[in-house]
Amino acid sequence: MAILEVRDLEVSYGVIQAIKGISFEVNQGEIIALIGANGAGKTTTLQTITGLIPAKSGRILYEGNDITHVPAHKLVSMGIAHVPEGRRVFSELTVLQNLKLGAYTRKDKAELEETLETVYKRFPRLEERKNQAAGTLSGGEQQMLAMGRALMSHPKLILMDEPSMGLSPIYVNEIFDIIKKIHEGGATVLLVEQNAKKALGIADQAYVLETGRIVLSGNAREMMDNEQVKKAYLSE
Repeated sequence: MAILEVRDLEVSYGVIQAIKGISFEVNQGEIIALIGANGAGKTTTLQTITGLIPAKSGRILYEGNDITHVPAHKLVSMGIAHVPEGRRVFSELTVLQNLKLGAYTRKDKAELEETLETVYKRFPRLEERKNQAAGTLSGGEQQMLAMGRALMSHPKLILMDEPSMGLSPIYVNEIFDIIKKIHEGGATVLLVEQNAKKALGIADQAYVLETGRIVLSGNAREMMDNEQVKKAYLSE
């Protein structure tokens, strides 16, 4: 069953059409990878789904409901979380304050504390640094904080934009292990990632986006053996 359906989506920046009528779906309980080169429209797609950029035309359905024009802040309470490109932590606030901001839609304090404990178990370093300013964390730790903040809203669907960008190989491996654990914990994941090899290695299905169009889709493992994909995205 599809938790998210994108139908004939078009997005423009002025006269420039960034997304040119794409359609895809994300089934409940899956990891879906959206891969492509810089400028392909991956980030724009995620930002349109989460209400940060308006759609020119097309529809976005979440659990069968049309959310095309639902404001971003309302989507959080519906169970959608977005881990943005570049992490976007609040650098002057502490780790704990950042995490609590992720739960701003939740009113049950006991439930919030329970979720916080779960996040700390998944990211022990965040508990160690809970009173530290977020801006003093390493890049990898900030990525963990961005992911932990998203999990504080208890999402059914989590959208991740380039979680491995700018990280050392050790942190890249750690981040992908965490994504797998988040998925195992029950969340559905839509993953935008330039590290196609890593993304396809953990995904169920994948879509290749080129200049605003989906040019290829299918089983992620099979796509790793596709000559077109290997040449464009998997060559060392």
